[in-house]
Amino acid sequence: MNIKSLIRTIPDYPKPGIQFRDITTLLKDASGLRQVVDALVERYAGAKVDKVVGIESRGFIVGAAVAYELGVGFVPVRKKGKLPGDVLGHDYALEYGTDRVEIHSDAISPDEHVLLLDDLIATGGTAEAAAILIEKLGGHVLECAFIIGLPDLGGERKLRVLGYKTFSLCQFEDSE
Repeated sequence: MNIKSLIRTIPDYPKPGIQFRDITTLLKDASGLRQVVDALVERYAGAKVDKVVGIESRGFIVGAAVAYELGVGFVPVRKKGKLPGDVLGHDYALEYGTDRVEIHSDAISPDEHVLLLDDLIATGGTAEAAAILIEKLGGHVLECAFIIGLPDLGGERKLRVLGYKTFSLCQFEDSE
């Protein structure tokens, strides 16, 4: 089964000109969801992974399942103000303004190997911020993995230039 065929495209959402790649249609399909989780688990089985970090919010869904299958812990990276307790945060640029993601200050131990996972990579700002947080806590980013890559927006390229390995299960061009 082609997972790309299970991802719905919603034109002009959340604003005109955006092609929103909606994974809820993939997630509701039991075999499609299983295929995504299995493909990611297969890729990282045997690798040194101590934790899976998922980015809010769709990264939580697949990230937790992958962590479970790999037998490792799961750590959420959330938007500002959503985590209780001591957190470490990092601001990143948006098209207009900035946003912030946070992680618990005790979520990653020094020298842990971390798989960073999200549903989609566009410009790479959120993934870069999450990777920086992992490194500030002393962790090593094994790879930044995504269900969907949008190569026209340059996020994976940006992460690779910064020294991070990237992987996407499927790619969508702007014209698709």
